[in-house]
Amino acid sequence: MSISRSTPARGAAGGRGKAAAREPRPAYECDACGHQPPKWVGRCPECGEWGSVVECTVTGPTVSGRVVSSRMPAEPARPIATISAAPARARPTGVSELDRVLGGGLVPGAVVLLAGEPGVGKSTLLLDVAQQWAAGAGSPSLVVSGEESVSQVRLRAERMGTLHDQLYLAAESDLAAVLGHLDAVKPGLLVLDSVQTISTTGTEGVPGGVTQVRAVTAALVAVAKERGVATVLVGHVTKDGQVAGPRVLEHLVDVVLHFEGDKHSSLRMVRGVKNRFGAADEVGCFEMHEGGISSLADPSGLFLTRYSEPVPGTCVTVAMEGRRALVTEVQALIGATVAGSPRRTVSGLDSARLAMVLAVLQRRTERLTLHDREVFAATVGGIRVVEPAADLAVALAVASGGLNLAIAPHLVAIGEVGLTGEVRRVGAVPRRLAEAARLGFRLALVPPGCGPTSTGAGPEQMRVVEVSDVRSALQAAARASAE
Repeated sequence: MSISRSTPARGAAGGRGKAAAREPRPAYECDACGHQPPKWVGRCPECGEWGSVVECTVTGPTVSGRVVSSRMPAEPARPIATISAAPARARPTGVSELDRVLGGGLVPGAVVLLAGEPGVGKSTLLLDVAQQWAAGAGSPSLVVSGEESVSQVRLRAERMGTLHDQLYLAAESDLAAVLGHLDAVKPGLLVLDSVQTISTTGTEGVPGGVTQVRAVTAALVAVAKERGVATVLVGHVTKDGQVAGPRVLEHLVDVVLHFEGDKHSSLRMVRGVKNRFGAADEVGCFEMHEGGISSLADPSGLFLTRYSEPVPGTCVTVAMEGRRALVTEVQALIGATVAGSPRRTVSGLDSARLAMVLAVLQRRTERLTLHDREVFAATVGGIRVVEPAADLAVALAVASGGLNLAIAPHLVAIGEVGLTGEVRRVGAVPRRLAEAARLGFRLALVPPGCGPTSTGAGPEQMRVVEVSDVRSALQAAARASAE
């Protein structure tokens, strides 16, 4: 005997499902404090009242078992055309190169994170910024140091000549004390050096730990937005050069800047990584000296060497640091023939790209033999050039040193070199050529399609020659040297 089972119609099932979805679901709420526990309990876990949790019926959305109800916002939404942009206008700090990276200056209420290696000059730069702000912004500036005493900061300020009546100093490592100084001074600019040294008693963890840094930064961001105080936080970096602490730290702040520089060089660079108020690819150049730090509006001269006579093994290129074009000299020295594996040493260049350029020169030219010779390549002035646009200049410098033929001092080379020896196009060629022409260079070797005949514009005082491969570039450089 078989038993047949009837199934409900799909429409009926669908109807019952929709009806069930619309049915109100039970929830629980404390009638004393309004807390909504996920299930019924005899005692409210929030206020501790016994017998106050009652069942209620809700139809609103829930998050983690709790009902999310709407409330009246503190400020209603308005048409965008009626909102004033004046509070978000940047105010110059008085340090031109920093203003360039920030997009015009510091915005009231903005939080800036400045990270860099120890000893690179972060405290020196920000002390100068605080003094310039106190002298020109019309509001006090407050520097809170968690790593040095006020006497140590005072000595640095005296050496730099950055003393001002509206510049306040404090040495604190507790967040509550920092907020107390904000209440007392009411500054327009707060510099906190560094965020890893500040802790708060309401959060677990050691100072500098992930939990403490996240809590301190979140609190300072909230205070800065509420009071309209421009805030600069100094951050540590890891061995890899990244900002130390949780990754969320970079998401909390408005601007992230990296302060870079070689300790053996006077050049320092502030590189924008994130900027909610301007371009994030700007670079500011500074020079460290005994009296402090100063802006370099025209740093190209630092990366060039002036010779009385042309010297083999040198070539000039134009590197892009953010939106800034920097004329840079590349030097190469070809050593003697050695048995085994010859050395390939670089300074300021990418070793992998140098090895590729050497292989291309060895394969695509007849007179150069480099596989058994030591090669040393470097940039001038401590700048690091890793972009492919410097490949052509590296190739010409190596060829010049290997053949002992000097390249014309008024020549610049711009282009990426491929494995087949071709010269590829790179970006921002008109800007590079304009900067080279401004410094007096009269001949430029560029990739095909980047000359005036292709782009329709070029410096009037400069002759631009398009080269298709490394061999034609060597020939053009040899002709220019013979003229």
